[in-house]
Amino acid sequence: MADHANMKLGRKAIKTDSRTLKLARYISSLPPAPASKDWTKGITAWGMMKNDTLGDCTIAGLGHAVQVWTANTGTEVTVPDRQIVKYYSKWDGYVPGDPSTDRGGIELDVLNAWKKSAFYKHKLLAFADPVYSNLDQIRQAINLFGGVYIGLSLPITAQQQDVWDVVPKGGAHAKPGSWGGHAVFVPKYDANGFTCVTWGALKTMTVAFWNKYVDEAHALLSKDWITAKGAPNGFQLGELQSDLGQIH
Repeated sequence: MADHANMKLGRKAIKTDSRTLKLARYISSLPPAPASKDWTKGITAWGMMKNDTLGDCTIAGLGHAVQVWTANTGTEVTVPDRQIVKYYSKWDGYVPGDPSTDRGGIELDVLNAWKKSAFYKHKLLAFADPVYSNLDQIRQAINLFGGVYIGLSLPITAQQQDVWDVVPKGGAHAKPGSWGGHAVFVPKYDANGFTCVTWGALKTMTVAFWNKYVDEAHALLSKDWITAKGAPNGFQLGELQSDLGQIH
């Protein structure tokens, strides 16, 4: 049985911005996503990305995204832990050696920072939000862009589960957020659920778990991905770039 009780989380309150682009606008002409998709590319050494000792999940999730993108477009790149901590400091305010500053981060703030400057030489062209409760949009985001960056309000019951699932009679321990907020990258799905990368390994969650505990999602348009693979056929990249140019 899994034991994640001593692992760290770190996703703070959800922040929204009316200017954030909505993914649905750019995928309306696409056929449905396939029934399953797996971009994990056989990776086994994901690395903790310091999320076992720091509440840096908002940055660790980016590190795992870079692993997926680079593994599928060339040679896998693993961002060194010292760089993870560097960006946790730069974008989330952590001061190494000062535990009082280990407060986690906000996904939207991290993504806006990434859009302005590279993350370990890897650039984010844009991000657009699927509706987190619309699983068709979520699957399409994973299918098109190698994964989706999400936030969850984890229950205490998730600490001891090999597969994250809803515990019907879990009481207060099954309440969303009773453990805390967490950020992860999700590069795989099938008919039974979704698989994220967290704490150095792959973790599968059921559809029911997603529906109850996931509360934000962001599709990330990586320069690595778009340069190597081109814009997905039918995806309105030009329109998205035009829309981005009008955001101030």
